[in-house]
Amino acid sequence: RVLALESLSIPPPSSATMDRVSRFFGNLPGLGGGAAPADAPLVDTAEKVQISSLALLKMLKHGRAGVPMEVMGLMLGQFIDDYTINCVDVFAMPQSGTGVSVEAVDPVFQTKMLEMLKQTGRPEMVVGWYHSHPGFGCWMSGVDINTQQSFEALNQRAVAVVIDPVQSVKGKVVIDCFRLINPQLMMLGDSQRLIQ
Repeated sequence: RVLALESLSIPPPSSATMDRVSRFFGNLPGLGGGAAPADAPLVDTAEKVQISSLALLKMLKHGRAGVPMEVMGLMLGQFIDDYTINCVDVFAMPQSGTGVSVEAVDPVFQTKMLEMLKQTGRPEMVVGWYHSHPGFGCWMSGVDINTQQSFEALNQRAVAVVIDPVQSVKGKVVIDCFRLINPQLMMLGDSQRLIQ
């Protein structure tokens, strides 16, 4: 989510301020001398994760059934193009969870479930995983980050969805989508994709 300076009614920095910032940060891309001019057009590399109504309802139902414990499951769908992921369905995973963390995916169950899906002729693949944070919002804990690292080792485009079934009320779903950022690429100024 990008918030423009104009919407905050903050005047843009003066050229003298920008010169001081540029000298301070040197040639770090994105922070000074190595960056593109301020008026250069930015390439939109935002990604969109489309979640079907069926998948969303199943995630909410699974999350509410697990309260006060966290629950998790796999997301099925397709990578449509370099910028779009389509999640059409989800399935719950058996796991040991607590009120504040959920342990990693059971590989035996996952393999059996995927084999059964192939037998039914479904073309979808695993595009990521979801889990609930009942009553404490959408963010990635240390355990969640380790789980996401495992998914990204299998597919670098895999996403993690966090849903809060307790705060999701009256038609407003509290949900967010995450992917890990490689710290080495961030230091080099490589643009990272925003997931909407």
